[in-house]
This record gives sequence, C-alpha cells and structure tokens, in this order.
Amino acid sequence: MRLYAVVAAGGFRRYATYRTATAAGVFTNTVFGFILAYTYIALWDARPQLGGYDMSQALAYVWIGQGLLAACAMMGGGFEDELMERIRTGDIAVDLYRPVDLQLWWLAGDLGRAAFQLLGRGVVPMLAGALAFDLALPGSAWIWPAFLLSVLLGIVVSFAVRFLVALSAFWLLDGAGATQMAWLLGLFFSGMLLPLPLFPGLLGEVARMLPWSSLLQIPADVFLGKYTGWELMEAYAFQGAWAVALLLAGRLLQGVATRRVVVQGG
Repeated sequence: MRLYAVVAAGGFRRYATYRTATAAGVFTNTVFGFILAYTYIALWDARPQLGGYDMSQALAYVWIGQGLLAACAMMGGGFEDELMERIRTGDIAVDLYRPVDLQLWWLAGDLGRAAFQLLGRGVVPMLAGALAFDLALPGSAWIWPAFLLSVLLGIVVSFAVRFLVALSAFWLLDGAGATQMAWLLGLFFSGMLLPLPLFPGLLGEVARMLPWSSLLQIPADVFLGKYTGWELMEAYAFQGAWAVALLLAGRLLQGVATRRVVVQGG
C-alpha cells in the first residue's frame, strides 16, 4: 500500500507543476459557471422549484459541477490517453510484467490527480460562485465529510469507466472515438448540463441508474441535503456498487488483454 500512496502523491505533484494550465482551467470553469448560472436563473425564474430545487439550490448545483468537472475528469484529461498510448506502442508489455498491479497503479495516480484538481481547480470557482450568487450551502457540519466521501466514490467510478475505455485500445486501432464517446456520455448523464431530475420520464429514470450519475448528481444532492439517514447510505451503496462492478470488469478485461500480450509475445 505504501507504493500506491507514493504513486498517488506523485500524481498530485505531477499535476501541481502545470501552473499555467491550472490557472487557465480555473478561469474557464469560472466563466462557464457564470454562463450556466445566469442560464439557470432565467430558467428558474420561469419555472420555480423546477426538479425539486429552489433558485439557491440550482445555483449551488452549477458551481458544484464546475468544482467537480476536472476532479471527476468528465471531459477526460486523466490517465487514459497515456495508457492508450502505451498500449498502442507496445510499452504496456513492460507494465504488465512489473511486480505491481496495473489497475491499482493507475488508480493511485488518478486519485492523486483528482485530489489536486479538486483543490486547484475546484475551490476557486466555488468560492467565486458563493461570492457572486446566493448559494444554498450546507447548514450542518456533517454534510461536508458526507459530500467529500460521495465525491471520492464518484472519482473511483470515473476512473473505472475510463480504465475500461483505455483498455479498449487493445482491440481498437485508435481509442480516440471511444474516449470522446465516453466523455460525451459522462457530460450528459452526470447531470453536468442539467440536473437529472429534470430529464423526462423513462430517460430520467435510466439516467439516474447509470454510473455517470455518481460523478455529479449524487454528490451535489448530498451537498444540498437531499440525502439523509438511510437514503444517504443507499446513495453510497449505489456509488460503491458501480465502483466495484466497473473495477471488476476492468480486472476481467485486463486479464484478457494480459493473456493476449503473453500469447503474442510467446
């Protein structure tokens, strides 16, 4: 475990060196936060209590989304491009023969990346939104750790999805299409564009059952106090179940890919 802790710390330090990119990301998140906030204001002025959110909750939702956009890698930007490049060049064979677990190695590095993105790109836009708008903030101290735990589970789900997408490069000539499809689905079904309760009928029900709802919709609802008591435990269980299922799927696919590399190498 010490090795993976070192890898996570290395992932944090690696992304901390990109100061210019971080500043540009903070600026971009803040600008888009203001655009979305004023769009939501117009929408909620016309339809108060839309989706069960009042105006202050809807605005808080906007800025939570901007805070988690990079941390949960909803538009990519994590390890997946590097892993797919190593698969394409054949360098992955070296990784598979190392005395470390491939999935845990990349997970540790991605957790370090996510921790930096949450602090480096998430806090400032959220503060800007809180200063400019009347946001619904937690009224109880326990909501903050509950929210952070939900965010952590969402990051693991995000990693597990992107790990599966990256492993598809073993069978695809170019994984760019799979990557773009994954982040488009992530943006739409995470609730980044609109909260999932606003989705009509069956689409809304399906969207809330997909893994991407763990990235934003569930953490945001935890922050807004929508889940308490047993309902909060059910939300954690939902996120945890998707994390376990997707990580196991990644291990299965990793095993198939490893056997393929061994056969080809032999």
